[in-house]
Amino acid sequence: MEPNRSRARSALALAALLSLAGATHFTRPKYYDAIVPRSLPGTPRQWTYASGAAELALATAVAAPRTRRLGSLAAAAFFIAVFPANVKMALDFRDKSPKARALAYGRLPLQIPLVAWAWKVAKASP
Repeated sequence: MEPNRSRARSALALAALLSLAGATHFTRPKYYDAIVPRSLPGTPRQWTYASGAAELALATAVAAPRTRRLGSLAAAAFFIAVFPANVKMALDFRDKSPKARALAYGRLPLQIPLVAWAWKVAKASP
């Protein structure tokens, strides 16, 4: 496969992931409400919707070649910014089933490849 086509597919796959994640903030908001750190101002639902809208905007920016670099850099920053919610989820799931705990704790290291993926897409974009 051509390098340019491979880079474009990687960017579109990242945009698809962001789109799917963003859409679920609106279709399953209770799940996200539960992991919003309570120290944030406003209601958890406001943060759920705001972060879902941000993911959809990031997906759009990553998908478009003209805004791909900036969108990918913003996506990397976003993945770092939502890490505290993943930590909260892991801590909240301490009393859950072993499977639920494994999923919650498994999300923590997942942020590293997401940040690296967004960074790679940004670096490959003109």
